[in-house]
Amino acid sequence: MKFKLRQLEAFQAVARTGSVTRAAESLGISQPAASRLLSDFSKTVAVDLFTRKDGLLIPTSEARYLLSEVGRVFDSLNHLEELNRDLTERTAGHLRIACLPGFATALLPKLLAGFLEHRPGVRLTLEPDRPERILEWIIGEQYDCGITDGFAAHPAVENIDIPVRTVCVLPQDDPLAEQDVITPRDLQHRKIITPAATARFSASCTNRFRGRGELNSWIEVRQFSTACIMVGQGQGASVVSALDAEQFRGQALPLCHSPPSCITGCRSCGRCRAAGRCWR
Repeated sequence: MKFKLRQLEAFQAVARTGSVTRAAESLGISQPAASRLLSDFSKTVAVDLFTRKDGLLIPTSEARYLLSEVGRVFDSLNHLEELNRDLTERTAGHLRIACLPGFATALLPKLLAGFLEHRPGVRLTLEPDRPERILEWIIGEQYDCGITDGFAAHPAVENIDIPVRTVCVLPQDDPLAEQDVITPRDLQHRKIITPAATARFSASCTNRFRGRGELNSWIEVRQFSTACIMVGQGQGASVVSALDAEQFRGQALPLCHSPPSCITGCRSCGRCRAAGRCWR
């Protein structure tokens, strides 16, 4: 199969706008030209791309699959264009970082601001997304580095595991906030706000509860910051990454700092007692 980029652009534009006419306008070409590009592309792939409903062109299931692949093609082309611009303009550099959404809001903005303060010529791209997408970007060399979870070793990627502290977050007036150490047994009758069941952290947390109390998953969320906000609204307790919880310090949430090994068990220490309640 031989595709032309203009055909891919027309296909993507029609899927986005639901209309050949609007797609043509967005591409700056005539409606007949857009129709011809779409027709040629449809003949090349030999599948039905759209169905008409309520006056709109709706992508078929086959078209939706193609759209995800077309998106990757244009991501790669955009990266190539930026790389060429860096080389021709001889800029100081362009740092591209892919990360989980929580890092993009909780930790990296302040850290990167300090990094860029003394590097005015460096441009930065910070892109949050899901773990599998981050891995694709790194393997394809579209980003310089990634921060993710549940990473499966890949021969094309160098990686290092970094332990992250976990904390138990509670509403301000919760009686457990008076304890030095909080265990799964303390939380077995509480409504717990948990990460998505597919997350590796969620599985680790569930394993820590096994045999020590029942994990009463009340609300399931995708991001730790969401869990912290809901705890602040009195919707239960949660066990989250300390990096995400730190931004909520002083916002009616007693944070419970713990050593990096906390998720697998920890000892109560002077620092933990001084900072809050230790999860283990």
